[in-house]
Amino acid sequence: MHKVAAVGSRDTVLAFRALGLEVVPAETAAEASRAVFNLAQAGCAVIFITEDMAAQIGETMERYRTAPLPAIIPIPGATGSDGSGMKRVRANVEKAIGADILFREEG
Repeated sequence: MHKVAAVGSRDTVLAFRALGLEVVPAETAAEASRAVFNLAQAGCAVIFITEDMAAQIGETMERYRTAPLPAIIPIPGATGSDGSGMKRVRANVEKAIGADILFREEG
């Protein structure tokens, strides 16, 4: 069975513990990057990471972008969403099928 984890500010990720996820609080980019690396090495299949932390660890995010596992999914933090998570979903869908079917403008 694969593990699922959440990385980000303590206030944001502690709620995920109640859902059975492994929780790794990270307040700095170095802590978040190290957490993602350690979770990936431990065989974690899905890592939720707050958008603000994901933005700070671009190099680490890029390292795992094309890997089948772990799937690293940006989520809104305690202060709300900055839209970067949805932009990533949009780009991945467009890349996978060759068209923007989720957000295209209706004529």
